[in-house]
Amino acid sequence: MGIIIAIIIFGLIVTIHEFGHFICAKLCGIKVLEFAVGMGPKLISRQHGETLYSLRALPVGGFCAMAGEDETNDDPRSFRNAKLWKRMIVLVAGASMNFVLGIVCLIFMSSMFDAIPTTQIKGFSGVRNDDGSVTYYAGSYKTGLRHDDVIVEMDGTSIYSILDLNYMFETSAGDTHDLVVKRDGKRVRLDNVTFHDEQSGSAVDFGLVTLDKVPFTVVRCSGQIFKSMGHIVFMSLRQMITGKLSRDDVSGPVGVVTAINETTEESEDTADLIFNLLYMTSLITINVGIFNLLPVPALDGGRLLFCLIELVRRKPVKPEHEGYVHLAGMVLLFGIMIFATYNDIARLVTGG
Repeated sequence: MGIIIAIIIFGLIVTIHEFGHFICAKLCGIKVLEFAVGMGPKLISRQHGETLYSLRALPVGGFCAMAGEDETNDDPRSFRNAKLWKRMIVLVAGASMNFVLGIVCLIFMSSMFDAIPTTQIKGFSGVRNDDGSVTYYAGSYKTGLRHDDVIVEMDGTSIYSILDLNYMFETSAGDTHDLVVKRDGKRVRLDNVTFHDEQSGSAVDFGLVTLDKVPFTVVRCSGQIFKSMGHIVFMSLRQMITGKLSRDDVSGPVGVVTAINETTEESEDTADLIFNLLYMTSLITINVGIFNLLPVPALDGGRLLFCLIELVRRKPVKPEHEGYVHLAGMVLLFGIMIFATYNDIARLVTGG
């Protein structure tokens, strides 16, 4: 069941991405030769006007084939003959649709909260004494954090939502952190804040303000979590580039399918399953959108980079030269994919 759900999620994300290219190409007057859902042999196909619409056997991808993408073409409606701004819009449209899907999923997910969480402090672990005073067990209160503080940074990392707080607590090796909070409208720096509940031993020794669930707070919360997810993706990329992310932590499609399958099996009920799948779908589609905009050959961001070079040079790079660069990028991406898949399979075999 989990594998089927994973295939559906992947299919949805890729189809939405390619639909972004497709609809913008159509609106910009660029000739689309084929719009395909899936890869491999055709199962169903139908010609409608100049475009072939097809459903293919392997539900792991899709594509939007435009005339003259990688070669010069005499057709005035080919991709390379379109105005530069139109080509740039078409290239950005795929990732933009991934982001739209992500925010829609997050709106549905946020609407499932009992109340909307914030990053504003409300209460610390402690006990009220008979004389009205409070004895605090919270290390964070003793080291500077106060009621109504809004956490905006932790260890130099921006905090946009509760997702960032959870991520920092889960990935941090220690209980002591440097914070920046908003207090009475001002930014206040707090160094060496220790999070520790002396009574329970938990690292989380504070509560958070929650808001009533109304359309405005749901949409705002969704936007904040969207920023958090994008932020986490960029932090992961930075860790990968700087070598802080271990090679064993690199995961590919098999790993994602495994994670979705585990989420499906571990969900307590239908509502929990829907919430978890909305979370994973939004995280994956935002990841795909950001990754595709990276200036890497063969990706949309790589093609967009050549458009920017054309904008500066006032003339395009020769198609054959650009093609060689994208081919090299494709080989590199396949190599990374093979390595990530090997890691995923090794983890499955060893149980790591």
